[in-house]
Amino acid sequence: MNFELTGKIIQIMELVQVSDRFKKQEFVIEKSETTGNFDFTDYIKFQLTQDRTSLIQGYSVGDVVKVAFNIRGNKWEKQGVVNYFTNLDAWRIEKVSETETGNNQPPPMPPIDDNEMPPPETSSDDLPF
Repeated sequence: MNFELTGKIIQIMELVQVSDRFKKQEFVIEKSETTGNFDFTDYIKFQLTQDRTSLIQGYSVGDVVKVAFNIRGNKWEKQGVVNYFTNLDAWRIEKVSETETGNNQPPPMPPIDDNEMPPPETSSDDLPF
């Protein structure tokens, strides 16, 4: 399944070379919403792996982004102890403009050009019927 989430980047971690064949980079976004009279803020950590680690380049803390991601789950067993891990694997990051953030502010009206105005209606005493 593919998911999307919009929020503000609050942290970009360093690129980590886990092994000679695997690298990852994590980042965190802050997502706030209001329900009734309550404000809720979530901090969501995503990971980029392999060649997708370059997707975060060009973004900075404070940028508002839309992240497309998949949810991945893994089972890991060591010395008879089983652990489960869930990762949010980002595969696309897009910068979001202020008008797309849902800040409830309508975009400004474009200036009016007199040449684009329709001609004034002419009154006629002739009835069309």
